Amino acid sequence: MVDFNSEQKSNKVVIDKDRFQKMVAERAYCKSEKRGFIGGHEMEDWLEAESEIKKQCFYWLQGD
Repeated sequence: MVDFNSEQKSNKVVIDKDRFQKMVAERAYCKSEKRGFIGGHEMEDWLEAESEIKKQCFYWLQGD
């Protein structure tokens, strides 16, 4: 199980919260850039990016 907190849990893999936020911000920026930085989609971009990064992290950790 993936835990996005900064504390280590006994049987969970922990992903650094700051690193996760940076990854989401970069992905959201790319989404906005692709749209030509047209405003009004910031929350949508962030939530989509967050979901994509969570899925990506889950996929990476399946091998553990």
